[in-house]
Amino acid sequence: MARVAKKRKQAKRPAKAKATAAVSPVVTKAEKAVESTTKSLDAQMDRVAKARERAQKTGTAAAKKALTNANAKAKDLRAKAAAAKVELAKAKAMDSVRQAEEAAKAKISEMADKLSDKAEKDLAAAVKAFESRWRKTRAKADAKKVKTAEKKAQAKVKAAAKKAATKAKALEKKAAAKAKAEAKKAAKKSAKKKAGRPKKSAAKKAATKKTPGRPKKSARRGRPPKAAKTKATAKKTMARRGRPPKKK
Repeated sequence: MARVAKKRKQAKRPAKAKATAAVSPVVTKAEKAVESTTKSLDAQMDRVAKARERAQKTGTAAAKKALTNANAKAKDLRAKAAAAKVELAKAKAMDSVRQAEEAAKAKISEMADKLSDKAEKDLAAAVKAFESRWRKTRAKADAKKVKTAEKKAQAKVKAAAKKAATKAKALEKKAAAKAKAEAKKAAKKSAKKKAGRPKKSAAKKAATKKTPGRPKKSARRGRPPKAAKTKATAKKTMARRGRPPKKK
């Protein structure tokens, strides 16, 4: 009785992975390998089915040998397809790790950018606060320095004024001494000139003596002097003063 060849159910092809924004080339290569081995296996299974049908109809040794060879080749293709699927699973696992790593890096980068922006804002605020404090402190210190400089300048001005006054006084004193010395010198010179003049003649002296002078003024003008009181008058005056003597 001839055996009816059972139709082998074709293995379902694995659905293609959805294209992502960044597909790993390793995954793409593994997917292509799985697809290729699956196609080859499907074609070989069709050949096995045909060889089995021929062997069942004819029953010849050649047909049986062809069936055996077809089954052996199908077995090899199944092993290759299984290995390709394992490689695809590995590639996908590694790719998931890569994607997770990239996602983590992107998240960290985003966080770093946010922190950097926040740091810039915080730094600007801190710099502003520091600048305000620094300006106040510096203004206070500068005011103190200016005050000290003003005091020093005033002290220098006072010292210079005192020095100038002393110098002016010394110059005045020197000028006065010089003027006095010059006056004294001029007086001596004048005296020498007078001493060097010729004496007057005897005739001139005699004429000078003969010239009548002004009449002498009276010794005293006004009322004449009172006569001196006598001793008797003085005694009488003394007797009149005071209380009268008591009678005995």
